[in-house]
Amino acid sequence: GLLGGSFDPAHDGHLYISKIALKLFNLNEVWWLVTPQNPLKLSKSSSLTKRINKIYKVISGKKIRVESADKRYRTIYTCHTLKKLLKSHPGNKFIWIMGADNLKQIHKWHNWKNIFNTLPVAVFNREGYSKSVMNSVAANYYHQNLFNRQGLTGVFKKKLPVWAFVRYRTNTISSTKIRNISGTILSFKKKQNCNEK
Repeated sequence: GLLGGSFDPAHDGHLYISKIALKLFNLNEVWWLVTPQNPLKLSKSSSLTKRINKIYKVISGKKIRVESADKRYRTIYTCHTLKKLLKSHPGNKFIWIMGADNLKQIHKWHNWKNIFNTLPVAVFNREGYSKSVMNSVAANYYHQNLFNRQGLTGVFKKKLPVWAFVRYRTNTISSTKIRNISGTILSFKKKQNCNEK
């Protein structure tokens, strides 16, 4: 399983969908592909080394592998990274894992259709997205390719493009929420220090 993202910071939500993916798709591992910088995000991410070091504190012994494939292959866009990664690991079967929020805006990604034509895609339900995600550009475009059966391991036998929408109990935590909470706490502490002076 390939779960890409900034992981700024990595949290229990990432771990949660990784564990579910391992079980439902009968995966050997989930690789967290940590991007140096998301081209669609205006705000600059924390340093890659700092984010990767924090990830190791979250994942210990959970069948999760940390990869900085973009850096290794000197790629910027997911479609190019996946092409090189699959070429480097012939014979392995991979599935792209993402949250419903990403499916909603994946049509803005560079050559986004190449992702669906390269490997199966597993979209995990996220709080507040499950109803609107099926009306997204990508969901409408690949409506006929939705894998709607019980045994999700069957996606590996289907001709590409194929994708599955995993409706599972959602974990509402997100990196943005964590950064916002951290920022609020930091601001509060600064104000408190000013008041104490």
